[in-house]
Amino acid sequence: MTSSLRYSVVVAMLALGVISLGQQGDANPQTKGKKPNFVFMLMDDMGWGDLGVFGQAAKETPNLDRMAAEGMTFPDFYSANPLCSPSRAALLSGRLPIRNGFYTTNAHARNAYTPQDIVGGIPDKEILFPELLQKAGYKNKIIGKWHLGQQPQYLPHKHGFDEWFGAPNCHFGPFNGKNKPNIPMYRDAAMIGRLYEDYEINKTTGYSNLTQIYIEEATDFINAQAGAANPFLLYWAVDATHGPVYASQDFLGTSQRGLYGDAVRELDYGVGVILAAIKAAGVQDNTLVMFSSDNGGATYAKEMGGLNSPFLCGKETTFEGGMREPTIAHWPGRIAPGTVSRQLGNLMDWFSTSLDLAGVEAPTDRIIDGISLASALFNNTPIERPIFYYRGNEMMAVRVGMYKAHYWTWTNSMDEFQKGTDFCPGEDIAGVTTHDQVNNTAAPVLFHLGRDPGEKYPIKTGSPEYMSALGAIEPVVGDHKTKLVPGVPQLNKCDPAVQNWAPPGCKAIGKCLPVPASHQTDCTWVH
Repeated sequence: MTSSLRYSVVVAMLALGVISLGQQGDANPQTKGKKPNFVFMLMDDMGWGDLGVFGQAAKETPNLDRMAAEGMTFPDFYSANPLCSPSRAALLSGRLPIRNGFYTTNAHARNAYTPQDIVGGIPDKEILFPELLQKAGYKNKIIGKWHLGQQPQYLPHKHGFDEWFGAPNCHFGPFNGKNKPNIPMYRDAAMIGRLYEDYEINKTTGYSNLTQIYIEEATDFINAQAGAANPFLLYWAVDATHGPVYASQDFLGTSQRGLYGDAVRELDYGVGVILAAIKAAGVQDNTLVMFSSDNGGATYAKEMGGLNSPFLCGKETTFEGGMREPTIAHWPGRIAPGTVSRQLGNLMDWFSTSLDLAGVEAPTDRIIDGISLASALFNNTPIERPIFYYRGNEMMAVRVGMYKAHYWTWTNSMDEFQKGTDFCPGEDIAGVTTHDQVNNTAAPVLFHLGRDPGEKYPIKTGSPEYMSALGAIEPVVGDHKTKLVPGVPQLNKCDPAVQNWAPPGCKAIGKCLPVPASHQTDCTWVH
């Protein structure tokens, strides 16, 4: 059966209720007392407005929409950073990038990540939640993009994952193997090939079968762990919506939205297959599934990027479009269907939530920025907490309740903008979408995100509403900065010698390349 036919069958069966993903109250008593399983689905550069349930006009995400109807949506859920690597480091460590070291001090307020010449990576002293779950008896697998450092000491099997199928870096390429090697694909601790050489990505047609492979890896892992009665964590970190965008043959040309929409449709299909596999394996009523994205849609990619509407700007910025994420939770029998949580959530909460539900103690020797979402998930009772918006080494903004205060504003430099990189296409708001880094600390630019989710109408400085809101925000900021101890920055140094020339396992498959001489320099981050 082709993937497109399987897609049609899955959608039709879901619509008819033949393979309904579950209803509250149908918990299997055999699962009581067992540690819950976790399936965390993290998309790459997917925008808040890319899902039908969040308002996408084409309504091309039936499985995610049904997941939302049978679970809980979080309209106010955020990433910890507007860029991929810091966001993922925060998710796994439960800590802001400024604390875990995933930032740069090479320039002020610059986004930095882990290209394959980065020297740094996730520090050993950072405790990732898969490490703690592993010690508690969980079997853990990551599928897709790691992005926390490509040197051997930084790879997933060193940080709590028993299995891995995927790549350490973004799927950029193809490269010639002389100035830069193609990105390796790993099976656990050893590479098994390279992207573009052994795993096709056709940048002309947009074809790649990677998402189908990632779906199969997920269902195989679920079936194996359910069959062995192991509690498990599946971190499904797929990347088809990150440029260069790709989709498999049966999905190419099927979306109203072009290639990007094809990729979204295939990922939606994958969500449906995985949810169905969880049910078929008999572990649906003991498995928390959460879906989100690492940062906002890449607006600079134009029609090849995600939709962040109704929010301002996108990826790389600390406006709402850069950090508010489409988030859904699903757990039949535990989460009431069709509910909407008003919890201010963050990807870092996956750290605290998984440990809380697994009965595992969180570290007490460090500040954990994530909170457990248990009260929101099971009682729909929000917990008050702030959201901090960081860009590199600078706290750009903070949200407390419905109010958001911008202490700094910046989109990107005028030079980069004039070269064609536009983080806020069609959105030019005086004093807000600035091309200079503007320090507003003396009088932060304030918005009410309920009345003005697009951050278009600043509240008048000095007005009673402004003074009242800022009076609640300033103590939160003061407390945060007083207690802040920045981690050692990991994203300052680059070196061509640390690229993926000779990864573990390369010799066995004849894929080792000569390693050039080391030449360490300060990385350049233009945004």
